[in-house]
Amino acid sequence: MWTLRQAQVMIVIAGCLGMAYTQLTTCSASIEFVRNLGGTGLHVGILGALPTGMLFVQFFAAWLGNHLTYRRPWWFWGSIIQRLLCIPAAMGPLLFPAVPDVYWLWAVLISWGMTQGLVHFTNPLWLSWMGDYLPKRGLSHYWGIRHYWMQGTAALSLVLASLYLRYVAVDIREGFAWIVLVGCILGVVDILMFYKVDEPKVTRLPEAGLWEVLAGPFRHAGFRSFIGFTCFWHFAAMIGAPFISLYLLDYVGMSADAVLMLWTFSWIGGALSSKWLGRLTETHGNRVVLILCTTLKPINMLSLLMVPREPTLAFWILAPLFMVDMALNTGIAISNNGFLLKNSPAANRTMYIAAGTAVAGLVGGITSIACGIWLAWVGDWSTVVNGATLTGYHVLFLFSMLMRFVSIMLVHWIHEPEGAKVREVVTLLIGVDPVRVLRYPLGLYQRWTEKELTGSDESEAEHLPALALAEAAERSEPVQARASSSVA
Repeated sequence: MWTLRQAQVMIVIAGCLGMAYTQLTTCSASIEFVRNLGGTGLHVGILGALPTGMLFVQFFAAWLGNHLTYRRPWWFWGSIIQRLLCIPAAMGPLLFPAVPDVYWLWAVLISWGMTQGLVHFTNPLWLSWMGDYLPKRGLSHYWGIRHYWMQGTAALSLVLASLYLRYVAVDIREGFAWIVLVGCILGVVDILMFYKVDEPKVTRLPEAGLWEVLAGPFRHAGFRSFIGFTCFWHFAAMIGAPFISLYLLDYVGMSADAVLMLWTFSWIGGALSSKWLGRLTETHGNRVVLILCTTLKPINMLSLLMVPREPTLAFWILAPLFMVDMALNTGIAISNNGFLLKNSPAANRTMYIAAGTAVAGLVGGITSIACGIWLAWVGDWSTVVNGATLTGYHVLFLFSMLMRFVSIMLVHWIHEPEGAKVREVVTLLIGVDPVRVLRYPLGLYQRWTEKELTGSDESEAEHLPALALAEAAERSEPVQARASSSVA
């Protein structure tokens, strides 16, 4: 078996290969492939719902995980089968063109559904394995480094796929078939790399019945608040997110390779921010990063509502905004994983992880399918409001944006007692207390006072976190010098 250090490196490399597999099999080219087979908004909605709608399988995995001694055999063979399931449906239209497209269309949806089901069967087993194996100290920082390399790989994968579709592939059927084949091969190599990663024995919940195993996460105050927020967040996000690529292809008029390149910029934004977000989460807690990222998430829907119907101009407007949005998604992913791994007990860990993701996934999946049905029903409907054209896509994006604003209020319900306060972290990030910004211009230019730094009473003493003092000490800066330099 590898040492812990060797295993950590291999887990990062395997994650990169797994990310390449995921991007190549689920990128926007899959939507163009479905459209080429005769798919509508309904089929795209189903395709978009599969990654979250199949999350209920995690509950079976969690129940099974509490009856196993080792998780690796089940995870290994389930993952190998899952990596190979996409190949027949993707290659079929190319190899057997005489078969009617409608059969291949539903073969794609069914095989992708089975793939996602196996993903969510194996994911809790893998996460609980990593939660038992990786040290808790520095876990979010390590996760940030892993996300950095994974998202860089995602960007590279989409660049190569985009160039292949533009300059090599004859059409989308040929192009997508070979993209999926390469992705599946990389995905199998990803799984094989875990062969020498050690696995601790499963810590079982002693003498627990099925109901006790299932109810455990919902009786935990911190997890119950986390589950409640993630359910509403998936509802808000999945109103609009599954239809972004379809909107760019169908309404804005971008080509498939241009949409792939746009998502490449998105992943670059995630890669550039992931290490920093990992350190921020490790230092200040998962809850505060989740709040900050959720607060800015409506930007994506707003940009899609305002983008012009001119492909080239829309591309260059959306590229930097997609980079910012992926940075926010990265922060949400790191803080979610950190919360799940750090706050779940060793006994029944698999069920805690499943409950933290599966319930929300069911909500998101139902939402995506319902919105896809509605989008197919309205068809080519449009109206003009104050000179702006409003279509079914715009209605979904607008409603999604409004629900994301509601999520900003709900995310504060998450309970994490050891996390820092949002105002403290914002103060450290921008160098100015956000309340001073609201008192602009006078508040921005006032100097920090001793009372503000130390607090005149017990409640005010918590105004600046102890972590701020620790960071100042690490940088060999006196606290007073740090405070005065932050006034700008």
